[in-house]
Amino acid sequence: QVQLVESGGGLVQAGGSLRLSCVASGSIFSIATMGWYRQPPGKHREFAAAITSGGNTNYADSVKGRFAISRDNGKNMMYLQMNRLKPEDTAVYFCAADRVGTLVSMRSGPSELASWGQGTQVTVSS
Repeated sequence: QVQLVESGGGLVQAGGSLRLSCVASGSIFSIATMGWYRQPPGKHREFAAAITSGGNTNYADSVKGRFAISRDNGKNMMYLQMNRLKPEDTAVYFCAADRVGTLVSMRSGPSELASWGQGTQVTVSS
């Protein structure tokens, strides 16, 4: 399994932008699907976005049109560009890497084989 580390979280005003990064300790070329999940205060972790090794993407309805997921297999990196942020986007954001995941399955959560990062806090003030 690869080790994942997120960065880029912080405090931002509503309407602002943040870019989250996720770096993997090893090659992500063979990882079928990677994704971003978030856990708002007092709530369960939820799907935000996913991307395949070939660049196909899938988004939760709540972030579609505002967030953009990307990955750079050569740099072992994944990103989440978050624009037009809202207070309800406040959450701890986690990245995940799943060797057997698909864009459909990742919406329900990665498999037991997936690797997770430790999370990065995003706080959006109104």
